[in-house]
Amino acid sequence: MAVTIGLLDRPEQGRVEAHNGAMRTVLVVEDERDIREVLRRYLEREGLAVLTAANGAEALRHIEQTRPDLILLDLGLPDIDGAEILATSAPRIPVIVLTARSALEDRIDGLRMGADDYIVKPFSPTEVVLRVQAVLSRGGQHRESEDDVRSFGKGMLVIDEARHEVTFACEPLRLTPHEWSLLVSLASTPGRVFSRHELVERIAGYTFEGYERAVDSHVKNVRHKLGPEGRQVIETVVGFGYRLGLTADG
Repeated sequence: MAVTIGLLDRPEQGRVEAHNGAMRTVLVVEDERDIREVLRRYLEREGLAVLTAANGAEALRHIEQTRPDLILLDLGLPDIDGAEILATSAPRIPVIVLTARSALEDRIDGLRMGADDYIVKPFSPTEVVLRVQAVLSRGGQHRESEDDVRSFGKGMLVIDEARHEVTFACEPLRLTPHEWSLLVSLASTPGRVFSRHELVERIAGYTFEGYERAVDSHVKNVRHKLGPEGRQVIETVVGFGYRLGLTADG
């Protein structure tokens, strides 16, 4: 599988660093050596540390031992279905899928499983780098301060953006990156109705045809994790979208 490389295909966007200024690490999981090497060169040019894996077993070892900041994941691996790695990694680590599976339903399925982005082969290395930077930047915009901790419904729901933690009824919630972005977006203005289109922009940072259908799936998943009160926490406004049904404390 070839990647698309042109004379102007050179990333120019600024480097992305961790909160403490340390270099961010990207794990490239791809069985085709040429693609791995092209991505490695482009990512390293932007100041990112790069690990590579040619199969699923190598990828799982890197994930367990190194805990990268982001995974670029080919779904068509020779030993393990990439979807299995996505399912186990997405709740903890941002994942961008690289795949030849271009059907709309495949893309929606990947995003439903927790992928932060979905890139179809053949692709431009520049596009990959820009999307990596966008995902890393979305995860690194928090400042560690008391302002990052907000509570709703008299302490029923607590969101700590700096620590990337959510508790509901004093119990921690394990959310995928997309579920986290959905809840934080709704909590940014309690009571305000957000359209599906707005939520797509906030969750993924871009839009493509059909993704608005996946927003409903993310809402369903978060409600399930919230338990019996899920529909009261995330309210449906028929014909318009969704809103947070709890009021902000303080």
